[in-house]
Amino acid sequence: MKIYLVGGAIRDSLLNLPVKDKDWVVVGGTEKMLLEKNFQQVGKDFPVFLHPETHEEYALARKERKSGKGYTGFETNSDSDVTLEEDLVRRDLTINAIAQDQNGNYIDPFKGKKDIEHRLIRHVSEAFTEDPLRVLRTARFAASLVHLGFTIAKETMLLMCMIVKKKELLYLTSNRIWNETEKAFKTSNPHVYFQVLYSCNALHCFFPEMYFLYEEKFFLKNSYVKPLYNKNLVLMGLAKISLHNKDVDIRFSYLCQFLSINLIHKNYSKIFFDSRSAAIVKSLCKRFNIPSCIRDIAVLNTGFYFFLNTINYQSSKNIINLFSKIDAWRKPERIEKLAFLSNFNFLKKFKSEFFYLKSGFFLKKYFSIVQSVSIKLILKKGFKGYAIKNELMRLRIKKLEFWRLKNIKNDIYL
Repeated sequence: MKIYLVGGAIRDSLLNLPVKDKDWVVVGGTEKMLLEKNFQQVGKDFPVFLHPETHEEYALARKERKSGKGYTGFETNSDSDVTLEEDLVRRDLTINAIAQDQNGNYIDPFKGKKDIEHRLIRHVSEAFTEDPLRVLRTARFAASLVHLGFTIAKETMLLMCMIVKKKELLYLTSNRIWNETEKAFKTSNPHVYFQVLYSCNALHCFFPEMYFLYEEKFFLKNSYVKPLYNKNLVLMGLAKISLHNKDVDIRFSYLCQFLSINLIHKNYSKIFFDSRSAAIVKSLCKRFNIPSCIRDIAVLNTGFYFFLNTINYQSSKNIINLFSKIDAWRKPERIEKLAFLSNFNFLKKFKSEFFYLKSGFFLKKYFSIVQSVSIKLILKKGFKGYAIKNELMRLRIKKLEFWRLKNIKNDIYL
């Protein structure tokens, strides 16, 4: 029985990146042999074991044969006679198909080290097309490695297009799609993920709601409304906002806000909450089981997009209503997030008409002013039941209105 370090740990080590997890492959071993050494079996589709001390994953070398559709339609053989090369050939990319023995020697039958040197993301074999999840994984690796100069090999992109054309993507579960997308959002350049999916014609298969990322020819074919902004401008904004904030909910919300922008109508100045756009975001999040901590900010930012970006035009009463609707009294961190998003406004076309720079600054300022209104004083005055809420609302509106009137300068407010 021989044990080899494989996959991402070697790739990251060769790139001088932090090694997060170590995965091992066992050649010439059996389930019985590992169990006798107190390994804990955890794999269902194929035998994977946890080391009794390090808890790192050890998998028996395996061969796979495509027997159905999607990423689950495989027959697996993990007999002790499976070779290391037979195991490596089933992996997705050459940079992930390098092994290292216990003496530190590299086993690299598919020239993964050479591709790392040339900064190339390339498939290992034609078996790449048998797993549609690899379209997403390749796009995600492109996003995580682009800062090092990596690009996807042309022949690999052709295979990704082939997978899309065969409609294999339809067999991916929503959880699998979101897991890869969330990992992409956590990279330094998440916009590259969407660019790659667009390039291989996969983007609309996963995210039809984000139609503003597609070209006009796609709109004409599918009878969608033509977007106000092209994908290059939108993704350029995502790249820029990602330089300043690493939170997935912020990055995801930035993309979702363009639903409001592209559904714009003439009465934008009278919009309090854009329920139509918010409903689309809710549907998207429900389909992918996106966590509520990410969903909530995206829904609020999309629904209140026009209100937040015209906050200096809004009445003090509606501003206090906004704070209540977003549950800011209990979750003040939402003010920080929405303010940050408001300050990243790329609507240059409309800015001279109704958008002001730094609207997020005023959002935070208004909230800080009314936060000091004390409910204790209201209780001391004998208010009870709904009267407490009404009086609290009245005092907050009064205090905000007083501050705004006192600080009107240079026609900041209309």
